[in-house]
Amino acid sequence: MSTGTIIFETITSDVLRDNPLGDPFVRRVPIYLPPGYAASDARYPTVYMLSGFTGRGTMQLNDSMWEENLAQRLDRLIASGAIRPLIVVMPDCLTRLGGSQYLNSSAVGRYEDHVAQELVAFTDNQYRTIAHRDARAVVGKSSGGYGALILAMRHPDVFGLLASHSGDLYFEYCYKQDIIGALRGLKKFGGLEKFLAHVKTIRPRDRDYRETLNTVAMAACYSPNPNAPHGFDLPIDLETGELRAEVWARWLEWDPVQLVDKHLDALRSLRLIYLDAGLRDEFNLQYGARIFAKRLKERGINFVHEEFDDGHFDIQYRYDVSLKAISGAIVR
Repeated sequence: MSTGTIIFETITSDVLRDNPLGDPFVRRVPIYLPPGYAASDARYPTVYMLSGFTGRGTMQLNDSMWEENLAQRLDRLIASGAIRPLIVVMPDCLTRLGGSQYLNSSAVGRYEDHVAQELVAFTDNQYRTIAHRDARAVVGKSSGGYGALILAMRHPDVFGLLASHSGDLYFEYCYKQDIIGALRGLKKFGGLEKFLAHVKTIRPRDRDYRETLNTVAMAACYSPNPNAPHGFDLPIDLETGELRAEVWARWLEWDPVQLVDKHLDALRSLRLIYLDAGLRDEFNLQYGARIFAKRLKERGINFVHEEFDDGHFDIQYRYDVSLKAISGAIVR
């Protein structure tokens, strides 16, 4: 079987330089070139594959006893004729808080601009892409699925196809359980100041840690506040545990189920909207996908929505489905 080639590009980002968390502005980005790329003068469609929370592009190439990595999956799908040859870009949008949600935030950095502007321009300049939105897809799982939805809705001139696997949808269900856990965690870890100072060294990284990290990271993305001590507002009163309605409302402004009407023209223009989630998703994301799909249907927007018998984790096999859908829908 012919195999593709992985190129590791070093990207010096202008928009991430001097980011508020002090994270690196030089990023290592794997790019998959399909079999036959070097011997051809053809141009290829491009897929931007976004990692989930606490992940980055290089992790999608990890060797596993049980699963194909992304390059192996692409090799198999292309060799079998299940998908057409594709260039696949694996961005690094990891932050010291675990992720960026692929948004621009005054508390985190300009990761939306990094992907939609810098990486797309870099890839189109360096490789033989079909440099058109109808030959450019954005795909991801979990936070990466959220990023795929947001980037396609907000940049339909850049991305003409999207696939979201278990993407963060309907914040009322997927985040509130972690917010409650963060109340315990922040007390356990000595408060927000100490948690932020020792976020990389805290052990064990138990449930309290994970729920605290997720809540703090989402607050930095969804409710940044340059005037707050740490650059963002938490959605809870740490003394009483009461939800801070005005901050929670700012989170909801970033919930894709609340953004459908704001981005109707963009959604209608997409060649593919693919959604799925497991029936036993640990973060209740199957319900968010159902709600999002219902809103699309009510507005006459075409989409594909699937559910499968599994949870949230270790579902990379679902990329087989979305990549086939993308290959069939992409402009030829």
